[in-house]
Amino acid sequence: MFWLSENSIAFPPPELADSDGVLAVGGDLSPPRLIEAYRQGVFPWYSDYEPILWWTPDPRFVLYPDNLKVSKSMRPYFNQKKFAWTFDRDFRAVITNCQQQNRPGQFGTWITDEMLEAYVRLHELGFAHSVEVWKGEVLVGGLYGISLGKVFFGESMFALEKNASKFGFIALVRKLTEWDYELIDCQQETSHLRSLGAELISRKKFMGHLEVNPWQETKARKWVGLEEL
Repeated sequence: MFWLSENSIAFPPPELADSDGVLAVGGDLSPPRLIEAYRQGVFPWYSDYEPILWWTPDPRFVLYPDNLKVSKSMRPYFNQKKFAWTFDRDFRAVITNCQQQNRPGQFGTWITDEMLEAYVRLHELGFAHSVEVWKGEVLVGGLYGISLGKVFFGESMFALEKNASKFGFIALVRKLTEWDYELIDCQQETSHLRSLGAELISRKKFMGHLEVNPWQETKARKWVGLEEL
């Protein structure tokens, strides 16, 4: 495990991570360091009262947008417009709900207040984006993540109504497919995302995608109003 320098935002090579996927410790959550981390396939994940831990797991759980699976049970949610969805209408509300979401077997949250504010800053810079899911005027689900080049790095989702987060994820993937995104990073394996078509790939293959990604144009602005474009 490597201690990050306060004078540099560089990360050690991902292949030097330990068997759990922990690569480095320390540093900060400044926008330049966070953006560099994602470019290198690294993300922060830690709890309150711990130093910042930086992870790059092997294998990596990803979704190729063309492999999205929409079950028969989800189709009525779109055909009957049971929910509506938007981009970037209330990023803070989405990440706050993700922070407060009660998850079975999880004590506390990894979205610390420090991390919440760091991603709000990235949102203000046009790199972090939210999907809001609405039932009428009520926010009932959503997710957020980072967009760099043609890769979307998913971070967290929440649901206050059954299938609300799945609805938001499907809507996002369909839009990213229209925009020719090549990959969605889901980080850790879950049965929820596997049912939608996500799969495990090696870190080496994942890094191969990221090597060409810096040459792709990043939509570095807020996505409000782009839902139907």
